Order: sequence, then structure tokens, then C-alpha cells
Amino acid sequence: MSKKVSLTVNRSRFDIDLDDAFADFLLHQLEKDFKLDGNNDLKVLLQAYVKKNYELFEQDRKIVKLLEQMTVESAEA
Repeated sequence: MSKKVSLTVNRSRFDIDLDDAFADFLLHQLEKDFKLDGNNDLKVLLQAYVKKNYELFEQDRKIVKLLEQMTVESAEA
């Protein structure tokens, strides 16, 4: 099944058809950064993009740190 998620940016409405499970996840994430029942200007879109990329940056740093710890631990064993 698919589900439609809609977002309005700069007075243009974007409808995206997604798999149900991902649609629920994405909708939850979009609610954190956007007004889903109104218009969002481009500044809001850019801020959300930068915020999500920072979250990915932090996640990547944590993964690298964990991998380094696992490498050290396996070398000690």
C-alpha cells in the first residue's frame, strides 16, 4: 500500500506517494520541522535541510567512534 504525504513550500504544494511504513516515519519527521497545514517559506526548508544534515553528521561521528571502539576491543581480545 502507499500513502500520500503533502507539504506546501513557497505556495507550491508537493504530494509524495510513499510506502505506508516510511510515510508514517516521514510524516512524523516533517511535523517537527514544517507546518503541514499551511505554507512554508524557503527559509524554513533550508533550515530543516541543514538541521537534518547536522543530525546525519552527528550520527556518522557516533558510528565511527563505535567502530573504533569495537576495533580496539577486538584487537585486545
